[in-house]
Amino acid sequence: MTLLEVSNLSVHCGGMQALRGISLAVPVDSVLAVIGANGAGKSTLLRAIVGLVRHSDGAIRMDGEDVSSLTIQERLARGIVLCPEGRRLFPDLTVYENICMGAYRIRDRALFRQQLEVIYGIFPRVAERSRQVASSLSGGEQQMVAIARALVSRPRILMLDEPTLGLAPKMVLEVAKLVTTIKQQGTTIIIVEQNSKLALRISDYACVLKTGSLALEGPSADFLENDKVREAYLGGSNSEPPGGLVT
Repeated sequence: MTLLEVSNLSVHCGGMQALRGISLAVPVDSVLAVIGANGAGKSTLLRAIVGLVRHSDGAIRMDGEDVSSLTIQERLARGIVLCPEGRRLFPDLTVYENICMGAYRIRDRALFRQQLEVIYGIFPRVAERSRQVASSLSGGEQQMVAIARALVSRPRILMLDEPTLGLAPKMVLEVAKLVTTIKQQGTTIIIVEQNSKLALRISDYACVLKTGSLALEGPSADFLENDKVREAYLGGSNSEPPGGLVT
């Protein structure tokens, strides 16, 4: 069953065409990896889906309903949530206060407490740091808080933009394992990730963007065996990522 569908999506930014007729479908309870070179349009795709940039053509459907004309807030209400590149926490607020920022739409305090317990169960380290200011955390811990802030809004589809960028190898694997855990909790995920091999190993499906166009798509396992994909995006090797990852 398809949860999110993008049909013939095009985006123009500053007089240039950033996306050209992108069409893809994201099944329920799956992880879709979006890979490609820098400037291929990966982040623009996520921003268009959530409504941060306008599309010039095409449609975005959630549960078969066109949400293309909805505001960011209305798309959030439908369960479309973006965890942006660079974490973008409020550095002088505590971890708990940052997470609360993601729950501003939840008016039921009991529901918020319930969701917070779920979040703390997934991120025990975040729970331990809940009273610390965000600026005192390591980069990996800050990334966990950013994902927790997105999750507290109870997304149906969570979009992660470069969640492991700049992290130490140990923390990269921690974030990768969290993606698997979040999927198992029932959240559909789209992940844009500069570590293409890692993204393919933790995802069910993948697509490759090239200069704003969809170049390839299919099951992630097939991509790992595809010579062209491996040579272009995986360094020509099909070996395990540093540190190993069992999914």
